[in-house]
Amino acid sequence: MEKQVHDYECSRLPALLSRFVDTFVDFVVGGQFLSSNSTPTDERDSNWAHRVTRIPSTDRLVAIGDIHGDLQKARQALMAAQVMDENNQWIGGKTTVVQVGDLLDRGGEEIKVIYLLEKLKQQAEKSGGRVVILNGNHEIMNVEGDFRFVTPAAMDEFKGWAHWYTVGNDMKNLCEGLGHQRDIFEGIPAVLPEAWRARIAALRPGGPISSRFLSTHPTVVIVGGSVFVHGGLLPTHVYHGLERINEEVKDWILGGKGNRGPPYLHGSDAVVWLRKFSRDDSHCSLLEKALSSIPGAKRMVVGHTIQTLGINGACENRVIRVDVGMSKGCINGIPEVLEIKGDSELRVLTPDPAYRTKQAEKVQQEKPGLGLLLSENGTREVEVRA
Repeated sequence: MEKQVHDYECSRLPALLSRFVDTFVDFVVGGQFLSSNSTPTDERDSNWAHRVTRIPSTDRLVAIGDIHGDLQKARQALMAAQVMDENNQWIGGKTTVVQVGDLLDRGGEEIKVIYLLEKLKQQAEKSGGRVVILNGNHEIMNVEGDFRFVTPAAMDEFKGWAHWYTVGNDMKNLCEGLGHQRDIFEGIPAVLPEAWRARIAALRPGGPISSRFLSTHPTVVIVGGSVFVHGGLLPTHVYHGLERINEEVKDWILGGKGNRGPPYLHGSDAVVWLRKFSRDDSHCSLLEKALSSIPGAKRMVVGHTIQTLGINGACENRVIRVDVGMSKGCINGIPEVLEIKGDSELRVLTPDPAYRTKQAEKVQQEKPGLGLLLSENGTREVEVRA
């Protein structure tokens, strides 16, 4: 009997060692403790695309715009949304948060931003809430190896990640029960700078960070009557199939589908590049056609194009633009988040109500009829601490 117990305990050692190593590496590179499996089961089954594409209406829904590697601004936005406390813990209860993509590029703490949101995602699920992160054009660019907008600080962060990830693999290789760990740099030319090799290794299709995190992020999500997408949806995208888009992008990021993503991820009319609904000429008739093709859709919420006057709506609030350029790598905008209650009540939350009031007055003066989220009672502001 004692031998059976001993054999059972020994058989568990490889898995325990692997979990310990992964936890150690996670904390060193991301500053967070994540559960041993960062990919929820329901995102790995045959119904994954349907589950992540269509989410039932919720009493409270929050949208957060482009973050671009700015951990400080990400924290401010999350606290303004009243879903995270000063200790980076989830306090949002059953709130659903949708971040509309572009965690990468322009800032130097991309990995830490990814890890923070992943931790909150795990905590939210335990409370009946959700954190949904979309893929934006900068995620797509990086998976394809387009690093034009990467900062030196971000390169250093990925270089550090590769060092510790390799250390973790070396530790696992000491345990015969875990088998030999694959070299993350396999196939990457050794003549490239070390930081470039690290970023390619992490983010290419099938890479550790792209597979673990980005592959679980949908490209389009519908929550109640709100359709979230980084750039925008055209009727042709809807006809292609929103679940199909999410499934195809996920499969590509996981590897085995080539280095270049599907066609609808490229060009000015791509789902992650579209700006037709984000400028003064908002193409309202085209927007209406796209929304009318989606059963129950009331509005489209988009990022991608910086709104210098803050979060605003157009086409009678059928489109809401939430990218305020908060990252210091963009325009260093004051963080703002969109709150939707009961699928119909819209308001803007910000850590700086005085700034928001000033911006609202500026919008009224410069762009009458555009740029304010209006209800029957007019625009309302709420003071929050962050």
